[in-house]
Amino acid sequence: MEDRPQQIIIKKVKKVKGGGSHGGSWKVAYADFVTAMMAFFLLLWLLSMVSDERRAALSEYFRRYSIFQQSGMSAVDMKDSQKTDPRFPNEASGEAQQTFAGRTKGKSVGEFRYKKSGTKSVSDEELAKKIRTSIDDKIAQYRDQVLVDVIDGGIRIQIIDAEGAMMFALGSAQPTERAKEILNLVAQNVNEIQGKIVIEGHTDAAPFRGGQITNWELSTARASAARRILEENGIDTTRIARVVGYADQELLLPLNPRDQRNRRISIIVLHPDSS
Repeated sequence: MEDRPQQIIIKKVKKVKGGGSHGGSWKVAYADFVTAMMAFFLLLWLLSMVSDERRAALSEYFRRYSIFQQSGMSAVDMKDSQKTDPRFPNEASGEAQQTFAGRTKGKSVGEFRYKKSGTKSVSDEELAKKIRTSIDDKIAQYRDQVLVDVIDGGIRIQIIDAEGAMMFALGSAQPTERAKEILNLVAQNVNEIQGKIVIEGHTDAAPFRGGQITNWELSTARASAARRILEENGIDTTRIARVVGYADQELLLPLNPRDQRNRRISIIVLHPDSS
């Protein structure tokens, strides 16, 4: 048998990196996408289960959050506005906070002094709790309409509208009997401590036009009406530092701008050494 020359067969194999159209890398990306979408819809579902007040508080927390100043703090740990009643949203007026923070920078503002004793001091939180207790005891039927909290530079008392229980008639600066009764009690508590007083009027975002009157004029007129009631109930006119109307620019519930609770009067008692 004749020797046949040996044939060398070269087989070329084309190696496809990443598996081509049948690879698995796209599955990882798709799984990440599905996970992100699941987390997103879970967040939406959780938000839908939360009350308007808590959503407003959460919105305010992230709007003002600073990683340098508040790292490691939760929304309930924020000290900018310490509520004595958890039923109300944890929101403070942005402009008021900036103004009072600027006035009290470098000063000790942790306590108030009573006018009667002249020497007895009490912390902001204790004073806010005292006012809250006085309101609960004397006008318990209106307690849901009064918010007492601590802000930079003083104590703030907010009197808010509720469904079927308004402080002022719609479009009017004439206070109701309910408003007069609450302001009377507020005046009694405020008159016991030192410090200048700021009165703010707020409306909701519903447009109001009555001739030349807008929400700006209406909020200012309501603040001035509250000032007159406080003065009639013993507040010295020299203690009034400012009366201002904010219209709908400082909403209590920014997620619901037409909510009646945005209509309110804010009475801020400044620290004696910051006013």
